[in-house]
Amino acid sequence: MQQNRILNYIKNVLKNKPSDWVKLTTHRLDIYNESLAKTQFLEYFENLFSDNNYEVSALENLPTAYDYIRLGHPLSCVLEWTIAKLNNLDAESVISFDSKTVPVLSILRKNLLDGKATTIYYSEVIPEAFKTDVFKTVYGYNFEVKKVESISDISKNASTSVFISNSNTIKDFNLNINIDILINSYGNYGSILLINGKENKDFISEIQHVRRRETVAMTPLNCLEVLEAVSSSETIEERQINIQTEKQSVLESLKKITYTSAEPLVASSGLSMQYAIMMGLIDDAQHNYPNKPIRFLVPPNCYGGTNDQARRVAACLDNVEILDLPVDGENDMVKSVDNVLEQVAKIDGVPFIIAEIPTNPRVEVPNLDDLKTALKKKRTTKNGETAIDSVFILDQTFCPNVNFLGENKVLSEVRALSYSSGSKFPSGGLCTAGYCVVNNKAEALQNKIAKHLGLCDNEATVQQYQILAKQLPSMLQRIDNAYKYTREFVNFIKEKLPEAKINFVSEELASHGFTPSVFSLDLPTKGETPEEKENYKRELNHKLINLMITEIPDESKYCVSYGQLKGCYWTIPATSTQGTTKEGDKDYIARVALSGNMDLEKHKAVFQQFVNSI
Repeated sequence: MQQNRILNYIKNVLKNKPSDWVKLTTHRLDIYNESLAKTQFLEYFENLFSDNNYEVSALENLPTAYDYIRLGHPLSCVLEWTIAKLNNLDAESVISFDSKTVPVLSILRKNLLDGKATTIYYSEVIPEAFKTDVFKTVYGYNFEVKKVESISDISKNASTSVFISNSNTIKDFNLNINIDILINSYGNYGSILLINGKENKDFISEIQHVRRRETVAMTPLNCLEVLEAVSSSETIEERQINIQTEKQSVLESLKKITYTSAEPLVASSGLSMQYAIMMGLIDDAQHNYPNKPIRFLVPPNCYGGTNDQARRVAACLDNVEILDLPVDGENDMVKSVDNVLEQVAKIDGVPFIIAEIPTNPRVEVPNLDDLKTALKKKRTTKNGETAIDSVFILDQTFCPNVNFLGENKVLSEVRALSYSSGSKFPSGGLCTAGYCVVNNKAEALQNKIAKHLGLCDNEATVQQYQILAKQLPSMLQRIDNAYKYTREFVNFIKEKLPEAKINFVSEELASHGFTPSVFSLDLPTKGETPEEKENYKRELNHKLINLMITEIPDESKYCVSYGQLKGCYWTIPATSTQGTTKEGDKDYIARVALSGNMDLEKHKAVFQQFVNSI
């Protein structure tokens, strides 16, 4: 009886679901409480279920499930809640993935750091992408793989027992008491992981963090189709959809935009792409420079996902370390690159540089000629031998229109690659897919990156390719439109609040193609002591943002997003994008991102209100 009630309720929810649940990467940011992400959504959803309320208005007023679709979204939460209800589990014990192999890797990572053994069982076929030798040698994981006739043949042992199933049923999971974690794979829909027993609860946050940083949740469209199958008591059948035309369109657009000739790679998210880049480069270094120390040079205040993921990778491998690369504010990227590359040369290490240009959040561009010289410089080890040349990994999300890798450009003469988050300008906020391109000198590395993108089953989905094929052709024009609005808004702020410090590109840099539509605002402050001044400024940040999102709720949002098709996005990096950054490296300033489709005059008027109030 209870099962029928659940299934009937979900059927009605799917009929009345808000369109944003499927179409956007963010939902109801105006009622988003970061500390209660997902738990608040499910708490309210549970109340609706208790009241059998599936009205459109009630569903539309549910709070944001997560601030970003990569970690989860309304439909992934509903799917996980439904499966948990049907299997008498807590909702937090069910975690959906777009990938079929990363769920396994998330368990292996935790057990590696905990020094615990893992045994992976399967009765049919293990995911094709799961390559035991690579996950042991390149990723550093320790585990056994065993085939059994059925799940009932597994007995309890000291290691963590993981069972991989390929069942096409979604409603009832065969949970053997001797299994710690069960993973069901569903072809190109993704996979669903179930954590069995209270003694395994400590896996939850670690698995969630892997989903947040190295892959994505099952996508909204796939969740919707799986939920429809669940509510109709149908099995999940593998989809056969030919998207070769859309995929080829995406690849050709990317080559044209980035002035590259090698085949681009497209991943399920920007961080999925970065993970493939990091593991591909480590694989290459292990092969070409065995036993040499590997060093990733990373700005300590860069985007939190980049910073966190890099350190998470290094934590798993003894010969991989992170070196801080100070790049903005009082620091100069060129000097930092030169200094840190000298350090790596002295230990005969393999240097990989990850950097954003313009920098985030201070939107600075280094002297590109000097950067080129620093990267091309021949260095020697302490024994006088030629040092290994670096690979420059450029996060180009802020300015994906700038030609860095083409012939005779700043990064054309060194091994370099560029990657961008597709949730920004490439898709305009309609999907999370990210992409990577390489210059001619780094073309050999693309094969290794492609290998690890495949191993992690993190290639862009069918729908993501379809969205990018539609959106990429208009990207350069959207960037141009958004920059013009941003420049106008920046000039307005300078006029109305001249004592504020604005971090934005100069007119000269813009004439060379650096036309971001994001700037950071260091508001004026007052007080007797440094502490009083800092506290006053932080309060002023919140006052400004709250005024904007309250007065213009249809357009101004409190979100880290950027490059959307419409509206304006506000955030404080220290409490959002730099969430996992060391406290001393955080930026307590306001960051503003504009689109080319918004009521700029209204935003000016509200900003004037703010100025008048202080």
